[in-house]
Formats: sequence, structure tokens, C-alpha cells
Amino acid sequence: MSEVFSKEGWRELAGAWIALVASVIAAGVVVAGSHWYREREQREGANTASRLKEARSRLDNARRERDSLQESADVFRTLVDRGLLQTEHRLDLVELVNELRARHQLFALDYEVSPQRPLTLAGNRAYPSVDVLASRVRLRLTALHEGDVLAFIEELTNSRQGFYTVDRCRLRRSDTTQADAVVPRVEAECFVEWITLREKRGANRPA
Repeated sequence: MSEVFSKEGWRELAGAWIALVASVIAAGVVVAGSHWYREREQREGANTASRLKEARSRLDNARRERDSLQESADVFRTLVDRGLLQTEHRLDLVELVNELRARHQLFALDYEVSPQRPLTLAGNRAYPSVDVLASRVRLRLTALHEGDVLAFIEELTNSRQGFYTVDRCRLRRSDTTQADAVVPRVEAECFVEWITLREKRGANRPA
């Protein structure tokens, strides 16, 4: 049987075999290193994207909180301007409705103000430092046109001399046969809540 490689041939090729094995090992190391580096880059990229997403989320939350605080401040200033924090002075209401009656040329205006009471809020919500109070105002008036009644109610609810909200308002045509005469043609009965805030006793006192 003939030999393909003799011992001398193996010895002569030993260096080449070592170089080949070293090359294979080096190639394996390069492939493994490339795979590890790619996975690390992917992990770092995912972590960076996650951190960036979290940072954007925190920024968006901060902006929403800022906008919410700004809106709350604007609402508070509006309520203050509308007289929500004013003490209830019934003489002011008398002067206001009489002024509006003359301005809108109402024929008659009667009103009744019920005693002030705590206002029940939706969900029985309560505030730790203030009480929400309301006085129910019943208005009965007559006018020439519906527009006069609506203008009177609108100006009352937009007044800065108190915070008034309309509960309900009922209008009906008056029974009159005088077509050309200047007489009341509309009767209205409206119920308005006069709302104020009052600081609770001892709310800001140290314990």
C-alpha cells in the first residue's frame, strides 16, 4: 500500500497545518466577536431607544402638568374675577337686578332669595379648606320680547358682582288682545344659584 504523505512530508507541512488551524480559529473568533458586537449594539440601541422613549414620556407628562396648572390658574383667576370669593351681600344683588331691569326695559321684576346653604357637589365632593355655599334666587319678570328676558339672564350670569348659575328658566307668552299696545307679552320664572366660597374655620390655623 502506497503512502500519500511520508513522515518527512508531514513534517514539511506541519507549519502549513498549524497556520490553517490558526486561521480557522481566528475566523471563528472574528465571527463570534462580530456576532457579540452586533448583539451588544442592538441591546444598547434598544436601551437607548427605551431611555429616549421614557425621557419623551416624562417630558410630555411635565408639559401636561404645566398646562394643567396653567389652566387651573386661569380658571381660578376667572372665578375670582367673577366674584366667587366675594362675601354674599344681598344689597349688591338688589342693586344689580334693579340696574339690569332698567337696562333691559323689563316691565316687572320680583325676586326672592332663599337662605344660604351648603351646596351639594357632584359625587359629594368636598374641599378641605373652603365650603361651597349657595343661595337660591327666584326671579319672576315680564317683558315685551323674549330677547329682553334672555339678555337680562345672560348679563346677570356674566356679572362680576357675584357668581350666578341658571338652574332653570321657564318662559311663556302673555294672554293679551292688544296687538299694537306696548304691554308685557312674555312672562318668565327663573331659578338662579348664587354661589360663594367661604374659608373653613381653623383651616389655616396651626394645630
